[in-house]
Amino acid sequence: MKDYQIALCTAPDQATAEKLAEMLVKERLAACVNVVPAITSIYQWQGEIEKESEVLMIIKTEAQLVGSIGDLLDEEHPYEVPELISCSIEQASHAYLEWLDNCLK
Repeated sequence: MKDYQIALCTAPDQATAEKLAEMLVKERLAACVNVVPAITSIYQWQGEIEKESEVLMIIKTEAQLVGSIGDLLDEEHPYEVPELISCSIEQASHAYLEWLDNCLK
């Protein structure tokens, strides 16, 4: 069985998240990207505590494509250090995993 992944990435706004999501799906690096608006991120950046409104992308993919997703984000994402965190999908319906597989490279 393939190692399917959920990857997380934040973006500064809805338009940026949607643009990146469409690129990921078009390139078949993601089967689906959920764009979740209006999250608040509190993080440390260059020695300061920051608090920003962001948009969360939930990316459904497989492990072997995460590196290519990172390459696309490095090229297209406006952040100096785009977030990309992934973890394995431990359980999902057979039908969903079959759909996922058909959508990816």
